[in-house]
Amino acid sequence: MLGNSECVLFLMKIQTTSVRTRCYTCMFPAISPLDCLKFPQECPVGQRCIASKAVGVKGSVSIVLYERSCALPLQCDLSGEKHAAGINFNYTSECCDTDLCNTAAPITNLLYF
Repeated sequence: MLGNSECVLFLMKIQTTSVRTRCYTCMFPAISPLDCLKFPQECPVGQRCIASKAVGVKGSVSIVLYERSCALPLQCDLSGEKHAAGINFNYTSECCDTDLCNTAAPITNLLYF
């Protein structure tokens, strides 16, 4: 039989394992990170908030795209290059674990190749 302190710890464990994080969401091609603040959503258990930024150049025009959403941990903290619509985009993503933590703050560690 469990004592009072053991029951409290058990209930705290159950509560923390089923907590869902709320994240801002928008999908590419949002051209301003502020576009993402209008759409908070509750993520599935085990997912984190992600903030991504992609920068591409076509001629003299620089294109910056933003994404905010829920993500699996394996999708977090990635960077690299993608090719779309004849443009090479350098992208980076960062994750966080608290409610609405993927705000409009810019991602500063974008890699340029």
